Amino acid sequence: MNPTNIVIVGATSAIARAIAERYLTGSSFVLVARDADRASAIADDLTIRGAAIVSIVAADLADLADHARVVHETCAAMPSIDLVVIAHGVLPEQDRCDVDPDYAIATFSLNADSMISIMHRFVNQLIDQRQGTAVVISSVAGERGRASNYTYGAAKAAVTAYASGLRARAAAYGVRVITVKPGFVDTPMTSHLPKNPLFASADTVAANVAAAVRRGTASIYAPWFWRPVMALIRILPEKIFMKLKA
Repeated sequence: MNPTNIVIVGATSAIARAIAERYLTGSSFVLVARDADRASAIADDLTIRGAAIVSIVAADLADLADHARVVHETCAAMPSIDLVVIAHGVLPEQDRCDVDPDYAIATFSLNADSMISIMHRFVNQLIDQRQGTAVVISSVAGERGRASNYTYGAAKAAVTAYASGLRARAAAYGVRVITVKPGFVDTPMTSHLPKNPLFASADTVAANVAAAVRRGTASIYAPWFWRPVMALIRILPEKIFMKLKA
């Protein structure tokens, strides 16, 4: 059965919005986002296209101390949650990270600490309910640290590992935690990057997520071809891997 009570954290991201569009008809949403105006525009669009109720919780997710309020207000707007999608984050400038440790740590915290904190809190809520699914958007970048994006990759590695532990814990309570590891996705966050055939659309990733939710898959690559690609990347000897520029 499709989820009908859905929480989208980082709701203004292209992937988050594409996932929401997979569950439009008759569903109720809580959109968690920093930009309330953009979230409101998305809420209006979802409502016009068939969503039953769309509420907004405005929050700067970099503020970990505010996460308890976010979950509390979400649960007040939607007493029972079927699906929560954790999809916020930034793609930092690695060149700047290389020379500015403060910037590196700040972006690491948003991509790792913030995702882990809000994911953990929502999974606890699902465990209290004894049902529901949490989807966390990680990345293939977390498979191995590359010189071109190791700050982002390290954060995503932490998210993947933490989600794995939460999944093992939550399973005993009938709750699922799904890790999604996209490769390159053509979104505003990657608009500055040159495109190549490995880029997927946000809609493609959303379709993969909906299939994983339907099947109960624990962890997916999005699209599928990243699984063999990353298997090869993981087994490359370090001397060879360090010479890669991508």
